[in-house]
Formats: sequence, C-alpha cells, structure tokens
Amino acid sequence: METRARKEVINHRRAALDKKAAESKKAEEAAAEKAEKAATTASKKAATTASKKAAAAESKKATATATATKKAPAATKKAATSAPKKATASAPKKKAASASKDESDKENAKSQPKMNGKVNGKVNGAKRKRAAEEEEEEEEEEDKEEHAEDEEEEKKKKAPAKKATRPAPKRAKTDEKDEAKAEAEAKPAKKPRERVHYLPTRRVPTQKPINDVPKQLLDVFVFGEGGNGELGLGAHRNEGKMPIDVKRPRLNKNLQNVVQVACGGMHAAVLTKDNKILTWGVNDLGALGRPTEWDGGLKDVDADDDDKSDVDDSGLNPLESTPDEIDTRHVPDRVVWAQIVAADSATFALTHTGLVYGWGTFRGNDGVIGFSKDVKVQKTPVLINDLTKIKQLAAGSDHILAVDEKNKVYAWGSGQQCQLARKLVDRDSGASLTPAGVGMLPGRAKVAKLACGAFHSFVLDTKGRVIAWGLNNYGELGLDTEVGQDGGTSLRPQIVTSLEDYEIADIAGGSHHSLACTTDGKVLAWGRIDGHQLGLDDDVYNEDNAVFDENGKPRILLQPLVVPGIEGKVVSVAAGTDNSFAVTEDGKVYSWGFSATYQTGQGTQDDIEEPTVIDNSAIRGKKIVWAGSGAQYSIVAAARVETDGDAMDESK
Repeated sequence: METRARKEVINHRRAALDKKAAESKKAEEAAAEKAEKAATTASKKAATTASKKAAAAESKKATATATATKKAPAATKKAATSAPKKATASAPKKKAASASKDESDKENAKSQPKMNGKVNGKVNGAKRKRAAEEEEEEEEEEDKEEHAEDEEEEKKKKAPAKKATRPAPKRAKTDEKDEAKAEAEAKPAKKPRERVHYLPTRRVPTQKPINDVPKQLLDVFVFGEGGNGELGLGAHRNEGKMPIDVKRPRLNKNLQNVVQVACGGMHAAVLTKDNKILTWGVNDLGALGRPTEWDGGLKDVDADDDDKSDVDDSGLNPLESTPDEIDTRHVPDRVVWAQIVAADSATFALTHTGLVYGWGTFRGNDGVIGFSKDVKVQKTPVLINDLTKIKQLAAGSDHILAVDEKNKVYAWGSGQQCQLARKLVDRDSGASLTPAGVGMLPGRAKVAKLACGAFHSFVLDTKGRVIAWGLNNYGELGLDTEVGQDGGTSLRPQIVTSLEDYEIADIAGGSHHSLACTTDGKVLAWGRIDGHQLGLDDDVYNEDNAVFDENGKPRILLQPLVVPGIEGKVVSVAAGTDNSFAVTEDGKVYSWGFSATYQTGQGTQDDIEEPTVIDNSAIRGKKIVWAGSGAQYSIVAAARVETDGDAMDESK
C-alpha cells in the first residue's frame, strides 16, 4: 500500500513538471514572436525616421538657398566693411560659433515655424527608439532567465533516484498544496490513540543514587487463611495442596529471586533481584498496581478437602492470587527500586535516587478518601510529585511516612486519628492526601528508622530514642495521653519517656499494640492486652502499669514490659493486627497472639499465649531474617544460600 502511494505521488510530481515545461516552452515561443514583432516595428520606425531626415535635409537646403539669394547684396556690403574683424574673429572658440549658430537658428525658427515640428519629431523618434531598445534588452534578460530555469528542470528530470533528496524546483503554491494533499491521502490512516487517564506527573529528574538496593536473596514462606489470594499460591492445587488455609509455613514457589517483602492488609508485594515488583491479593481498590479483571466466576472455597469430588479449584481469581509484575508502562526504564511498603489498600515504592511511586487508595472512617486530591483510585504506579531525595518509607493501615536526606519527616493518607501529626477537618480531608511535614522532631532527633502501627506512627532516632504520635486510646504509643478514652490521640510527636531506660534497635506497631527490641536483644511490648498479642502472663499487670475494666480484667498495658520466653538475641520485631513476631540473630522466628486464621504459623486457631518458635519441615534449618503480617495471613523470609548458579547470575 505504501509503495503504491509513493508511485502515485511521484507520477503526480512528474505530471506537474511536464506541465511546467510545456508552459515554459509556450512562454518562450510567445517571447520569440514578440521579439520578432518588435524587430519589425523597429525596422519600420528606422525607415520612417530616415525618410523624415532626408525630407528635412532637402527642406533645409531649399530654405538656405532662398535666404542666401535674398540677402546677397547685404552680405557683400557687410563682408567688405568687416574684413579686418573677420580675420580677427577666425580665432574665437566654439562658444562664439555656437552663439552665431544660435542666432541663425532663432532667425530660421522665425522664418520657418514648420521646421521646428520636424526637428522635434526627430528627437522624439530617437527617444522612442532608445526605449524600444531597452525593452528588447529586458525581454532578452527574461528569456535568458526562463531558459536557465528550463535547463535546470531538464537536468532534474534526467537526474538519478537521488532526485528526492535535492531541493525541489519552484512550483506554484496550488501545485504544492495539491501534492501535500495527495501525500496525506496516500498515507495509511492512523488509528486514534486510546485515551487513558493517569495522574499528571512531572518529568523524572536525573539524580544520583542515594539509597542502597537490597541484594540478599530470600526464600518466601506463607501461612494463614488466604481466602482472598493473600498467600500468592495461585488458584489451583499444587502437589495435592490447596492454596488456602495454610496452617504452617509453606514455600511459595511462585516467588523467585526475591530480595524484599511487604505485607499489606489483604495484599502483599515483593521486590526481585532483577528490579521487578510483584503483587498479589485483593485488588478491589488498585492495591496491586495492575489489571486483574477475571470472568471465571466463583466456586465454593469452603468445599471439604476430604471429599472425593475431585475439587481442584479454590474459587480464587488466578490473576489476583498469582504474583505478577506491576504495570510499569508509565515508569521510566532507568528507575531502580530500593524499597516497597504496603498499606491496607495501597502500595508505595522508593527508588534508589529518592523518588516515590504509589498506587491504590486510602480509606477513612466513612470509606474511600482517595489517592490524591484529583484521583480516587490510582490503578497503576504514578510518581508522587511532592517528594524528592527520600531515604525511607513506612506504611500504616491508611497512612504513609517518609523521611528525606535532610531529616524532614513527611506524612500523608488518612489523618483522622492524628497519625499525620496535623489537624484536619472533614470538609478538607483531601488535603491529607498531599505529603506534608510532621513538624520539628523533639530533642533534635535524627531519624534512624520509621515505623507505623495501623493508626499510629513512630520515629526511631540514632540515639535509640522513640518518638510517637497518633491514636493512643489503648496506650499503643507508650504515652499516658488520653489513654482509655474513645478516640484518644496525641497530635504532636513526643519522645516516649517510658522507653528512655532502653536503647531501642527496632520497633513495630499492630492495630492497638506495639513492640520493640533493644540493642541487647530483649523484646518489649505495650498497649492492648485482650488477645495475648503482648505475650505476657496476667500476673505481671497491676494498677501501676495497666488499666483494668469493670470486671477486674487487664485491658491496657501503659508501661512497656520485657517479653519472656525467647531464646537468643532478638534483632527485629513485627506486628500483625493482634499477633506478634520476633526474629533472632541465629535465624529463629517466634510468634504469639491471635491465631484464628492460622496467622501465627503454629498450626492452630487457638490464641498463642506466649512466644513460641515456629518450626516445621519447610523452614527447619533455614535462617529466618524477616517476618511480617497482614490481617489474616503472615509471611516469613529466609536468607537463601547462594549456589554456583546464583553466583553466575550475579556476575552477568
């Protein structure tokens, strides 16, 4: 189609050139005919002029003879008396002769008025001849120019295929318009581009890396109910096992080359060694950052595994329950991921240059607040324009914290429990979706780590101090501000004085309880008591450190206490909704608390009242280095021992 169109355009151009050549030839013939007529006219004029000159000469001669005859006696007399003067006058110059001639001319003019007309006619004829000659010269110059143009066109006609790259000959504007129209019609019609609405983003600036990229390969083990695809095991049986109700840790073979894991409320994400972000779980509000629409229908997820009905399908959406890469069509190729965090319905990723991308949405007490002021649900990754040079992120249920390289802490999302450290009114809830500073940190604190509970926020500084703000109705901040009050909060960041006797190495928050580990490996717990999430015996609570209900049962622990029963030095802690984890230096992981959906990994739905090591054949002998938990599931990750194949991949 394209070749045919090109031929039509070329033929059209050739026709235009032939037409121009014919017009030039016709103009040349007209010019020649005009020149011939001009020559004939000039010849006739010359003959007429010569005839007039001869007649004038004869007339002048006759006049001169008559005058001489009439004045002969006077002339003889004058000549005799003026002979000496004449001899003297033979020397005068042309001026005297000219004067004498002028007098003679005047006298002749008086006696012969008809003669003046003939002389004037002669002068006018000479002027006309000169004008005709100048006109002929101009026409000859025009003929030469036209001839040169014709020769140029002939050369271009005879030129080889490179003609298209040479400047085209001058053509009339109408010809150019016709050719442009022909070319436009010859080109295949372009398909209209589908309009996709994305949050406007600025051009990503080129920056130097400021964040380290994780390198340690991890084996990922999952456990919990998984009825919404949170385990990432797919939608079908694998090796005879269903992808739901996983009571103890199970290796997720869908996750390879993982270097980091993040748990949201009902979804999860991993970062891989080859710079991919994979997500799985609930995607109702865009938390997965990719399309997961599926028309496969639903099946009974409660079908009895022991029946003989050959049930092989969990009823899960395979696009949600199987880990897959986020949509990166609007993310520059040069972006390198350094960290991922997950909230209840949103996910955020930090680049090695300090930029932040996000997708999903935030929810408040009355439902969806939105992702930004202009977008309710962001279904694909988008750059957060207000943030640069960010060093670290942390996620709560519906809010995010970030800190930049100048130690400024930002917060955004839902702020209804003061977790953003700023006052908001309901009619201005959209303002909370824009990152803003939390204000000056007390004690000139320099941030070492950020952490979030569901509705509260923490900063761990370089001196091991903890700064907290947000919801505190169950004492989850470790502060005595508004504890026990419905909706009790602390708006401004405050140093947690109840932890001043400890140097904190790590900190985590659940829904209404919090955990910390010290630099010497102890675990501390405080906040809500009633689900065994603190891992403490009831006999440690008293009126000095706890709040009791009307029935005399302890409900809130005000003073952080050391959690007993953990062997080895604890190096990190994690908190789910009402359950807790501690990872030791030697690679063991302990869990305790609420276990109704197997989220403790202990194989039971009963509460785990005290810290208990997780042990089964899947993780036995593995070095666990990370633990995390969502609403109804949990994940632990073990450091993978690199094989020769891994080393070869690293060298590529």
